[in-house]
Amino acid sequence: MALAALLGGCSTVRFAYDNADSYVRWKVASYVDLQGEAAEEADDRIDEFHAWHRKNELPKYVTLAREASRRFADGLSREDALWGYDSVRVQARESLRKAAELAAPLLDRLTPEQVAQIERRLAEDNRQFYRTNLRGSERERRNRRARIMVERLEDWVGKLTQAQVERVREFVERAPALEELRDRERKRLQREVIALIRARSAQKSLPEHIANWDRNREPGFAAALDTWREQYFGFLSDFDRTLTAEQRARVLATLRRYTEELEALAAR
Repeated sequence: MALAALLGGCSTVRFAYDNADSYVRWKVASYVDLQGEAAEEADDRIDEFHAWHRKNELPKYVTLAREASRRFADGLSREDALWGYDSVRVQARESLRKAAELAAPLLDRLTPEQVAQIERRLAEDNRQFYRTNLRGSERERRNRRARIMVERLEDWVGKLTQAQVERVREFVERAPALEELRDRERKRLQREVIALIRARSAQKSLPEHIANWDRNREPGFAAALDTWREQYFGFLSDFDRTLTAEQRARVLATLRRYTEELEALAAR
């Protein structure tokens, strides 16, 4: 979650990380109403996860940030993009498995009413996903994807040139559209997790299931995602060659700042 805040343009990694436990408490409360001992247990398990992550995962993120800075300084290749993607997936699997291990005993004791509460919130999440990603014609969706991609790149490199914006649009035009497939994938995962909770099998099965979220993907989505990913890595390598000296310096300065922030967190 701290990494998501970092990539979303958070001004300080330390602030995001130090307050991650409070954010998780707020997020849990938005899905299910826990009272008394259950609420206290949830707080304790969130604290335990935060402590585990600080001790075990933060040092790995420091190493990743240092390596990312080194690789980007030399120019971003397709292999570098693949390395970054695979590295983050490994860290995500470890964290998801640990989080599920800690949450599972609590989930196995939820009442039918509490499970229904989670289902209602997931249904609202799905409606929000539709409003954000699936509204409008295909042309409107592609324009929206291009706009979001430009905004995310500008968070890192500053204002894009018109030629760079055109490269983004060209990529979006040829890349597979994944929104409907992602929508089905989200709902599949939700159904499977809810089924485990209803069967009171979270302790037995949830950690491995959630850490391997992509194991039961429909073949069409897996193939489209592979195609998208291959094209995206190629786009990043090509886009890197268009960066001005000022844009590259800005990215390197941001990576150095993130590395320093992560180092400070890991040293506590």
